[in-house]
Amino acid sequence: MSEMRLALWKQIFYQALAAFVAFIVLVPMLWVVSMSLDPRNIARPTEFRIIPAGASLEAYVKVLDKPTNNPVTFTELLINQLKLAGGVTLASVLIGVFAAYAFSRVNFAGRRWLMLGIITVLMLPGIATITPLFALLNRVQLLDPDTGKVIFNLRNSLWGVGVAMISGALPFAIWNLKGYLDTIPRELEEAARIDGAGPNQTFFLIVLPLSIPALAVTAFLGFLGGWTEFALSWMFLTEPKDFTLAMSLYNMVGQYSDNTPWSAFSAMALLIAAPVAIVYLLLQKYIVSGLTIGSVK
Repeated sequence: MSEMRLALWKQIFYQALAAFVAFIVLVPMLWVVSMSLDPRNIARPTEFRIIPAGASLEAYVKVLDKPTNNPVTFTELLINQLKLAGGVTLASVLIGVFAAYAFSRVNFAGRRWLMLGIITVLMLPGIATITPLFALLNRVQLLDPDTGKVIFNLRNSLWGVGVAMISGALPFAIWNLKGYLDTIPRELEEAARIDGAGPNQTFFLIVLPLSIPALAVTAFLGFLGGWTEFALSWMFLTEPKDFTLAMSLYNMVGQYSDNTPWSAFSAMALLIAAPVAIVYLLLQKYIVSGLTIGSVK
């Protein structure tokens, strides 16, 4: 079979289209990088220079010290954000893969209705659940037995925000992993059982390794959602010590920003975006599909 080649005009058209898409994607990113290196501390960007005159890392040093007027450092914000993103990722993947395997392989009573419930939750916008979650988590409190004062409120804590975020991430994790587990041939598990493997060995040694691509995608999306989450944190948290990076980035604009220069804002935005890019690069080789194709002869 001869190799098919595109006509010259089609090649030129597709290459021009690709160049245009790359231009509109990369130029705004380069502009943000350029503004983060601008030493003038301007309130509004007025011109685009890839390398501004007198470029320096002063904005990064300032942001890494204390991004906003709140008495909280960048390190504390980073730790809070890692707790949320890491906790949501770990919980959604661990609980999700066990639940997805049960939905995929076990025909138990109420299975169809539970799956419909998961789909219904996925159809709801996340912002619609803030009010009920706020009211529910706000009722979980610990009181001082002597004074009767509230010493812990689940809603006003990173634990509460994490629980609320997991309630939204878990349905997607279950649905996504269940769809992938359905594609793994049951003959692999049957062959393992014939060889004497138990249910746990079959799951951990056969099914789980084949599910790495789906686990990687689910983990990355869970981390991305936890890292960029803003609405729940902004509505639930009131103590600066619990604030996240996304909340601090929002605090750098508006009436309480104290005229934050664009260099500091751009530097903060790039520092927040960097971990997501790093996690994606680490998981990139696993985010593939079809690893089970050809595994059964």
